[in-house]
Amino acid sequence: MNSDDLDLFARVSRAGSISRAALDAGTDQSTVSRRIASLEAELGVRLFRRSGRGVALTERGEQLLAYALDMRRMLDEAGRTLRGISALGPARLSIAAQPTIARIMFGSLAQALGAKFPETKVRFVEGLASQLLGALKDGEIDVALLYVPEHRGTLQFDSLLTESVCLVMPGDYPVDGESFDVHDLGNVPLILPSTHHGLRLLVETLATKHGFTPHIALECDGSISLTKRLVLSHCGCTVLPSAAVVEEVAAGRVKCLRLANPPVTRDVGIFWPQHRAGLDGAFAVSRVIRECAGTLVRKGDWPGTQLAPG
Repeated sequence: MNSDDLDLFARVSRAGSISRAALDAGTDQSTVSRRIASLEAELGVRLFRRSGRGVALTERGEQLLAYALDMRRMLDEAGRTLRGISALGPARLSIAAQPTIARIMFGSLAQALGAKFPETKVRFVEGLASQLLGALKDGEIDVALLYVPEHRGTLQFDSLLTESVCLVMPGDYPVDGESFDVHDLGNVPLILPSTHHGLRLLVETLATKHGFTPHIALECDGSISLTKRLVLSHCGCTVLPSAAVVEEVAAGRVKCLRLANPPVTRDVGIFWPQHRAGLDGAFAVSRVIRECAGTLVRKGDWPGTQLAPG
């Protein structure tokens, strides 16, 4: 098995067809079939399931693909380094984030990356955590900025900062102060996502720990902007980080009280693919992200947060 074998194997995986892969490689179908069969014989495993519609990776094939992609990235990075261009940063960089994080960071991050890596083509992606983690695993994005889930499993991430979680309510809601006791949360009509979403799971975890039953006035699986509009329409209150409602609080349209006794926080992390070495200049990219977040926190543009060491 050599790099050419793995490159051909990855090509077949992408194409989903022996014939299409042969066309892409500029060779004939029988040659590709023979080399894949030889590779399977050498490894003693089936790499593809074959059908009339093409080929699909087996579990062993998925494992080999990870190694093949890592090898290709390492060879590419080695070539760039030896040609003396690694200081220019990655040729392409795809960064994803959940909506609140994206709204706060992407503008400043675009400027910081442009200054550090002027030759890098940057792509930003916004989405839900489940979608972005899937895209990260599939190699569609290089790094993701996400709220760290309760069940972390084998996820690879570096802590970026800790953010306070608040109760957000209409501006004329009959509650005042700077904080709101978690134990009283069951008395508030809440607008929350359905059960698969992180904020809903957070509230249900708090309810279990502190002995109250959430009063779900309305479920909303739309954007944070839609949830805020529902709060402004007096359909209920919600739970969000304070950074999500900075403009509305400044205008007096909503109130934002930190959840306390005990304080409720969420961690934001820099999430990487399983094999971080796949991203050219991963350390330098991480440093730019940290510097950007630090500047936002110090300027007060990301309120209610505390930077993680690192």
